[in-house]
Amino acid sequence: MSSLTSVVRGVGAYLPARALSNADLAQMVDTSDEWIVQRTGIRERHIAADDEVTSDLAIKAAQAALANAGLDAQDIDLIVLATSTPDNTFPASAVTVQAGLGITHGAAFDVQAVCSGFVFALATADNFLKAGSFRRALVIGAETFSRILDWSDRTTCVLFGDGAGALVLEAVPASGAPDQRGVLTTHLRSDGRHKHKLYVDGGVSSTKTTGYLRMEGREVFRHAVGMITDVITDAYNATGIDSSTIDWFVPHQANRRIIDASAVKLGIAPEKVVLTVDRHGNTSAASIPLALATAVADGRIKAGDIVLLEAMGGGFTWASALVRW
Repeated sequence: MSSLTSVVRGVGAYLPARALSNADLAQMVDTSDEWIVQRTGIRERHIAADDEVTSDLAIKAAQAALANAGLDAQDIDLIVLATSTPDNTFPASAVTVQAGLGITHGAAFDVQAVCSGFVFALATADNFLKAGSFRRALVIGAETFSRILDWSDRTTCVLFGDGAGALVLEAVPASGAPDQRGVLTTHLRSDGRHKHKLYVDGGVSSTKTTGYLRMEGREVFRHAVGMITDVITDAYNATGIDSSTIDWFVPHQANRRIIDASAVKLGIAPEKVVLTVDRHGNTSAASIPLALATAVADGRIKAGDIVLLEAMGGGFTWASALVRW
C-alpha cells in the first residue's frame, strides 16, 4: 500500500449576522473602544442569534467549504468538529452536523481542546486519512462563546465572539516530491497544571451548570508566547522549514499583542501574518479556519504556499501545524 498525505481541497466560514462593536460594549460594561483596542486589537465581534446553536454555524461553514472544494456532502466520510460550546452534553455536535448535511455513512465526533481545538482536530483527521481509514474529512471549528460569558466582567466579555470555519481534507498518494501539497507536520501539547488560569466554572459532573469563562489574563499572556514558539520550533525542526521560508503565519486570533510578540520572537515578517482578531475577536476553535477562509478569499493564500498554524487554549493546550496549501 502506497503512503498517503492529506491535502486541503476547500475552506469555508460563517459568521453570525449580528456584529457587536466596542462602542456597543461600552454601553454594557465599564470599558471603551480605546481600552479594548490598546490591550487586544479587537474592534468588533459577532454574536449568534438566540435561535442559532453551534451546529448551525458549523453546518454553514461546512457547506461553504464543500462549495469551495467543488464537492458534495456525500463525498465526506469523516467529520471532526472542534468546539468547547456544543449544542448538548451529548450527542456530539458533529453528528448533528452530519445529519444536517444529509450524511448517513462514515463517522463524526467532537474534539475539545478549547482554542487549540482546530489544530487538534486537523491533526486527528490527518492521521486518520494518512492511515487509510477514511478518504475525505471535514475539519470544523465552531463556537458560541457568547453563551458562556459573564457579560458583567469587562476583562473577559470584550474578548470573545462566535463563528465557524471548516476545511475539507482529502487523502491522496504521497509523491515524495519536495513540493508535495498537504499537511506536512502537526505538534500537540498540553499541561493540566495550568487549568485554573483559563477555565469555565461549571460542568455536568462538578456543578450541574454551564458556568462562565474565567481567566487570569496576565498569566495566560505570560505563558502564551513561550508555548507558541515551542511548538512552532518543533514544526520547523521536523520539516527543515523556517520563518524565512513560510509564506503565511495564521495564528489563533486571541490577542493582537500575543500575535505580534510571537511573530517578533520567531522572526516572522509582519506582512506574512494573517490578522482577523480586529473583526472577529477570539472565536476559540473557530479562529484559525475563519482566518484561513479570509486569506484564501482575498487571494493571499494560494496553492503551493506554506502556511504555519498555531494556537494556545485553556488546559493549557497548545499546538502547531505546517501545511503546503
